[in-house]
Amino acid sequence: MEKVMGLASEKGVVIFSKSSCCMCYAVKILFQGIGVDPLVYEIDQDPEGREMERALMRMGCTAPVPAVFIGGKLIGSTNEIMSLHLSGTLIQMLKPYQALS
Repeated sequence: MEKVMGLASEKGVVIFSKSSCCMCYAVKILFQGIGVDPLVYEIDQDPEGREMERALMRMGCTAPVPAVFIGGKLIGSTNEIMSLHLSGTLIQMLKPYQALS
């Protein structure tokens, strides 16, 4: 869990992902469309990936990936991100992390 929290606080927006996950891809594209360049950590490329998955589940993620952290705080997986986006809340949360045009 320490490794996950350390990585989650490296940048304002962090997505834990798997390179073959279509929902992870959708969340990454959503964030890019909003103008945010998150740190994407592909846990399937890490030898400790399985343990990281378990840690994310213990932290309360409904699915191990994608796991989205904003400001070092676990926001959730695809369902939570899409709900926040549809309500307009996600864009407000991401404003401090949007790239300047």
